Amino acid sequence: MLENLALGFDVALSLNNLMFAFLGALIGTAIGVLPGLGPTATISLLLPMTFGQEPVTAIIMLAGIYYGAQYGGSTTAILLNLPGEISGVVTALEGHQMARQGRAGAALAAAALGSFFAGTVSTAVVAAAGPALTAVALSFGPPEYFALMALGLVVSCVLARGSVVKAVAMVVVGVALGLVGTDVQTGQQRFTFGVPELADGINFVALAMGLFGVSEIILNLVHPENRSGNIAKRGPLWLSREEWRHAAPASLRGTLLGTALGILPGGGASISAFGSYMLERKITRRPEQFGRGAIEGLAGPESANNAGAQSAFIPLLTLGIPSNSVMALMVGALIIQGIQPGPRMIEAQPDLFWGLICSMWIGNLMLLIINLPMVGLWVQLLRVPYKFMYPAILAFCCIGAYSLNNNVFDVYVMMAASALGYAISRLNLDGAPLLLGFVLGPMMEEHLRRAMLLSRGDWMTFLERPISASLLAVAVLALALMISPAIRRRKDEALQEEAA
Repeated sequence: MLENLALGFDVALSLNNLMFAFLGALIGTAIGVLPGLGPTATISLLLPMTFGQEPVTAIIMLAGIYYGAQYGGSTTAILLNLPGEISGVVTALEGHQMARQGRAGAALAAAALGSFFAGTVSTAVVAAAGPALTAVALSFGPPEYFALMALGLVVSCVLARGSVVKAVAMVVVGVALGLVGTDVQTGQQRFTFGVPELADGINFVALAMGLFGVSEIILNLVHPENRSGNIAKRGPLWLSREEWRHAAPASLRGTLLGTALGILPGGGASISAFGSYMLERKITRRPEQFGRGAIEGLAGPESANNAGAQSAFIPLLTLGIPSNSVMALMVGALIIQGIQPGPRMIEAQPDLFWGLICSMWIGNLMLLIINLPMVGLWVQLLRVPYKFMYPAILAFCCIGAYSLNNNVFDVYVMMAASALGYAISRLNLDGAPLLLGFVLGPMMEEHLRRAMLLSRGDWMTFLERPISASLLAVAVLALALMISPAIRRRKDEALQEEAA
């Protein structure tokens, strides 16, 4: 491992990769600060920028944007009660209350230091667990991959906002959109309705930009009150001894929980932050402080969301399975670069694998340096009138969609996806299962058909193989538990608390 880490630091510390790691961290922080965009929309917008770069440089920059957004989202969540990113909703619950009490500096310091600690620990976990999981992945065949992807879709339904039925509907829509195009095995076009531009399928980047980027612009224009707020005083930028006593163990618990949940398909930063907040509320000895500025309710989720963001790379790099919508974009970026993520990746692309892991720690150190001194600057950016901001974002979206294939049809796809994304938001649905279904659906079909060919049509092959049978059993158990009235009611109550 020391030799591999030496290789990784040699790659990550090259001048070009350092520059793009800093650029990604800076953009991610800015995107986290600015409401209306998130890492999914930003990465989909900036994906065309990576086409001319080396694969390791491109993925380092995109990764920096992802975990940088977890840092930046805490700034406005604490100062303005205005989360710039989904996981920032949990941060705002206690962080803004601390700011209103004149403890904004302590809240910002706890968020930054907790995120740095979590990033360091989760990076070590990725380095240690990656090769081990790859060895396990080499024993996977088509039945195991099908079962794993089915489990991923089920878990994304269970962890999605709203009812399981609505989440399953989103997955079905995503799978249906993913099946549009030419069947690889038969060469027949399906669901193209005679439109020649759909022969190669719906463009993933255009769909993601419309679903997450342009639809957010529409929502912000319809609900301008979500963009307003009062700037709070920062106060001293450090924690008292009493605050350290409560924040340190919460940060450790959040790191461990976020690292575990981030590995799960459908997990990641948002569910890690929410799970950490619920854990802290259940085990605290001073429940009366929650909702009034409990620092453990801030330090735990902030550590969890950063740990979840980085441990989400484990299934991507070792199994080729995206655990959330941002990781699905990463799969697209790697495939565009001609790299197939999966168990062979460590052997075939060791510089990319270990270079990315080492760049995570370097990026987290950069983010700590960026976030503590530059809080005032990020707050000033919020004063840019939205009437100047959204036309620039919209123009960037159209240029990015057109530049994918130099085809205006991709712009139309993006606009149609934006209308779909707006409708999903107004119906209080979750768009992440749709994007996961879009990515995993065609892969599930491919492995299903391979398994059927190898077994000569015997469906028992999924139950006769121990790994696939276990994964399918876990998927069925997860759905059964979620359908039970008691657990469903508990989930609804938890989601109501998150939205409050």
